[in-house]
This record gives sequence, structure tokens and C-alpha cells, in this order.
Amino acid sequence: MSILTKKQNSLIAFALIALLALALSACGAVEAQTTTGGNAVTGGITVVGHGEAIGAPDQAQIQVGVETLAETVAAATADNEATVRAILDALAEAGIASEDIQTVNYSVWPEQRYSETGPAGIVGYRVNNQVNVTVRDISKVSEVLVAVTDAGANSIYGINFTVADPAALEAEAREAAIADARARAASLAGLTEVELGEVVAISEVIGQPPIFLEGRGAGGASLDTANISIAPGQYTFNVQVQVTFAID
Repeated sequence: MSILTKKQNSLIAFALIALLALALSACGAVEAQTTTGGNAVTGGITVVGHGEAIGAPDQAQIQVGVETLAETVAAATADNEATVRAILDALAEAGIASEDIQTVNYSVWPEQRYSETGPAGIVGYRVNNQVNVTVRDISKVSEVLVAVTDAGANSIYGINFTVADPAALEAEAREAAIADARARAASLAGLTEVELGEVVAISEVIGQPPIFLEGRGAGGASLDTANISIAPGQYTFNVQVQVTFAID
């Protein structure tokens, strides 16, 4: 009988320990929920600030293309290569360094002849070669355009004016974005009658809209610098920041 009593006592003790463990676990869960709920209550103010800085462009990117058509791939390639070589020589004479010239596209495709019933065979092959040219003196943009078209370029795909070193504009735009974010947060805090606290999170997005002058080339014709009007305009650098402020 005494042995059974000891076993029963052991079982009872084990059950009490298990119940105590469950109770402590439940308390921890309640505490965790309370803490999470507390954070949700205190929260913060999250805003998006915008900043902009404007400067004068000091360089340009020009995409120059040559498209040739011949009866065979070999002939079309040879004609295209000869014209591209002439363009590269013209760019060198205009003061463009070799490291400022980069091939951005090279394509070869068949030119189909069509009839009323559909494709009727290949009449030749086209080769297209495009290079991107960095002009570090924007006063020479018109001169470069004339040089490449005189050399045989028959496509000008676009002009993009940029700033060689945008670090100063980036810093100015970032400062304006932070000031804008703080002003927005302060306004929200005032409207809701709370005190604005310190910054607890911040993220940044940088970008600027490219400025393009689109055009399809001269088709082998010569251009005159007097007849080319190039307007660099302004270079705009934009920064957007998302900032979260604590509420005191």
C-alpha cells in the first residue's frame, strides 16, 4: 500500500511540474503579446521626402549607327565595317578618346521579299552597328554630329546630356529630401498632437530623368553645324527618402 502511495505521489508531483511549466509558458506568451502590442501602440511616423538639385550638363552621350544592305552577309558586313572605321577615324579627329567610344549593338538579319502570298525569298542582308559616344565638351556636340554623318553614319539614335561628377548635386538633393521628410513628419505630428522623436529607420532612392534628343539619321547626307540646334537644358538630380520617426 505504501509503495502505491509513493507512486501516486510521484505522479502527482510530475503533474504539478507539468502544469507549472504550462503556466509559465502562457505567461511568456502573454508578455510577448503585450510587448508587441506596446510597440504597435507607440509606433511612429513614416513619411517620404523628395529632394531635387539642378545643374548645368557638362557632357553628352550620343548613339551613332550605321546600317548597310547587301546581297550577302559578307558584303553587308564589309560595307558596314568600312563605314564604322571611317566614323571612328572622324571621332578621333574630333578629339574623342577611344575609351569614350563603346559598341552597344551589332545585328545581322535577312531582308525578306514579300509577295501577295507572303515571304518570297531573301533579297539581301542588313547589318547594323551602333556605338555610344561620350562627348566631354558639350560645345562640340554639333561638330561631332557633322563629323560622324560626313563619315557615313545614317542613324543618330539619341543625345543624353549628363553631369560627369554628380556627387555635389546628389548631396544637395539628399539634404533637401531629408529636410522635406522632417517637415512632413512635423506637420503630421502637429495635426495629431504628438511629439516627434528621433529617426529610427531611413531608406533612399536615387535617380534622375534622362534628357534625350531623338532622331533618325541623315541617310548618308551631310549635316551643317549652322543648321543643328542643340539645347543642353538643365540636369536634374532627384533623391527620394523614406524616413520613420519615433513618437515621444
